[in-house]
Amino acid sequence: MDTPMAPARLRVGIISTGRVGTALGEAFAAAGHHVESVYANSPRSAARAAERLPFARVREFSAVVADSQLVVLAVPDTELATVAGDVADHVKPGTIVTHTAGAHGIEVLEPIAHAGGIVLATHPAMTFVGSADDTARLTASCFGVTAADEIGDAIAMALVMELGATPIRIAETSRALYHAALAHGANNLNALITDAVTALRAAIGGPTGDAAETATVDGGGIGLAEQLLAPLVTASLENVLAQGRSALTGPVARGDVDTVARHLDELSDVHEGIARGYRVLAGRAAAQHDAGPALRHLLEAQP
Repeated sequence: MDTPMAPARLRVGIISTGRVGTALGEAFAAAGHHVESVYANSPRSAARAAERLPFARVREFSAVVADSQLVVLAVPDTELATVAGDVADHVKPGTIVTHTAGAHGIEVLEPIAHAGGIVLATHPAMTFVGSADDTARLTASCFGVTAADEIGDAIAMALVMELGATPIRIAETSRALYHAALAHGANNLNALITDAVTALRAAIGGPTGDAAETATVDGGGIGLAEQLLAPLVTASLENVLAQGRSALTGPVARGDVDTVARHLDELSDVHEGIARGYRVLAGRAAAQHDAGPALRHLLEAQP
């Protein structure tokens, strides 16, 4: 105990030091825990650990598990069940074991619970790019938290809040839906913005196809299309998060059938896949806003 009111400091082990594991290792260390050992399953991961977690030893898998009071399983969803089985072979009773996979709750950690571990699911709802910025973003993020009982819930909530983040309880039976919603909002946003940038580059380049793809503003690192789109997308995101569907503007909100039809034609000339994406998302917006039958018919019609 650091002070009479402080939570106990834990010996933390990280499995493994990818983008998420490294950021969490830094965050737990900043919160005062002792991140003493990590498992790195590749030279790249080992180099990342040496650079960003120099206070931790790169050790064998079994040693990290056996010598830690808190084990963080920062492995891909597809590998989690196998890793959980391996952890169960080495875990000591009373050890806290949490994973960072969004789609799984605690059922996947059942072998560890059977061996006496306290199992948690603490998924950071954040995207990670592999830099120190990831750790800073954790303090502004939320974690989807699932535990087996009130004791596990209290531990999970405390650990997340110590990082400066916000814990949100997700039922075991809702983990897949929770993860699907996040992927739809964040991962599919990547596809949406990529399509919008592609179409803007075509518009900026004009019929001659000038070098809009590589053009930048004042020699900066961001392209003209990205520069044009960024303020609008940022404002739209802020507005919809604050105001919900009522924040919608543009031709669908106005019921402007002719403009939407022209959009579909122009986007089809750039790439039919972009037009299909526009049709689906505009159709969802039209349905949410009870658009008139003419607009809904246009968006529901097969191209």
